[in-house]
Amino acid sequence: MEQRVRTNGAIVVGGGIGGLAAATYLARAGRQVTLYERASEVGGRAITSRQENFLLNLGPHALYRGGPAMRVLRELGVEPRGGIPSPDGGHAVDHGVAHTLPAGPISLLTTGLLRLPAKLELGRLLGSAQRIDASAIQNVTVADWLARTIRHPGVRSLLEALFRLSTYANAPHEMSAGAALVQLQSALKDNVLYLHSGWQTLVDGLRAAAERAGVRIVSGARVAAVVHDGTVSGVRLADGTTQPATAVVLTVAPREAAAMVDGATRATLDGWAAAATPVRAACLDVGLTRLPRPRSRFALGIDRPLYLSVHSAVAELATAGQALIQVAKYLPVSGSDDPAADERELEQLLDLVQPGWREVTLTRRYLPRMVVSNALVTAEGGGLAGRPGPAVPGVRGLCIVGDWVGPEGQLADATLASARLAARALAGPTTQAAAA
Repeated sequence: MEQRVRTNGAIVVGGGIGGLAAATYLARAGRQVTLYERASEVGGRAITSRQENFLLNLGPHALYRGGPAMRVLRELGVEPRGGIPSPDGGHAVDHGVAHTLPAGPISLLTTGLLRLPAKLELGRLLGSAQRIDASAIQNVTVADWLARTIRHPGVRSLLEALFRLSTYANAPHEMSAGAALVQLQSALKDNVLYLHSGWQTLVDGLRAAAERAGVRIVSGARVAAVVHDGTVSGVRLADGTTQPATAVVLTVAPREAAAMVDGATRATLDGWAAAATPVRAACLDVGLTRLPRPRSRFALGIDRPLYLSVHSAVAELATAGQALIQVAKYLPVSGSDDPAADERELEQLLDLVQPGWREVTLTRRYLPRMVVSNALVTAEGGGLAGRPGPAVPGVRGLCIVGDWVGPEGQLADATLASARLAARALAGPTTQAAAA
């Protein structure tokens, strides 16, 4: 027999950082909140694991210091701690040659990556980057914008690499130039944080905030469906039981969200899912007893979509004297048919930047197809403003949250910004005031 719906009950589906944030906002506003997480522990893609005393995130993570995620975390009482990476020791790898990465006036003048006319064009562009109106090019692809804006091919290739770095996306012919530019502007202005002890610290801080607010967290419980008749009345769990609520927040991937909702609204969610192209990366982490070349801490592929960073040089992720290097290949949106070849390419980048790394390796982990984001921000879809949600049309009391939702930010920024928006949308003035 179904339970009676509580007049202020809310259910959050998914215990990643977006679910924890949305649950906390709702509970602070007076809702009785239950969060269901199908895994044994909360955290989702923000979990951190320990291997041989190295702390490994699921791929290379960076928190934008000036982005909405930082504002939401501080609003919820979570203060991220970490280090700010420096451009010193950076390489731009082009056709197998490691040049100095042009990250400032001196390195721009001395790098062998570009000839003088291209250096001058790059310098002018970076000097004026903050003044470019990103909203005017949301419907333009990265490739088209670079073709009509940048004269020198070398500068176009470098900017493509910087867009890959800031968005994790390797899709210049599909991605919105405006969305990519917003990310690059944020990185250039405020830089990023590599978090001490990994992103698990955000998970732990958000869980503590949720529990202080009175959120009930249930792990190892899968939600199968949203129960509604045009208005939410609860959720049905995989074991067949029904849990009542007047508000439900789905913090899951697009196809999972669509599978949980029936009726006419299912077609809307199916459409969102069909339009969502996942962004993926092949990620290799290596933990070393020492760093063979201590000054070589960063490398960015120019002709190839590659990345290398010694995260332990900035954040507390390894025992003193040891080194944790995260290497990644930004995969094309069509995916990769040869994960073994991708791994060899990442190893070759290590051979170039940190020769001798194999002899001092203590641990390694390879993730061939990590989901970085659930949906590429496309020019065809209208850029950031073209993303769905958080309110789901056709079902009162239902919202979605995630890196594919809302008009603000990408990656964790989009996840936490949409969590805030969903909480404001789901209750009356009291909740909105609490989330304001």
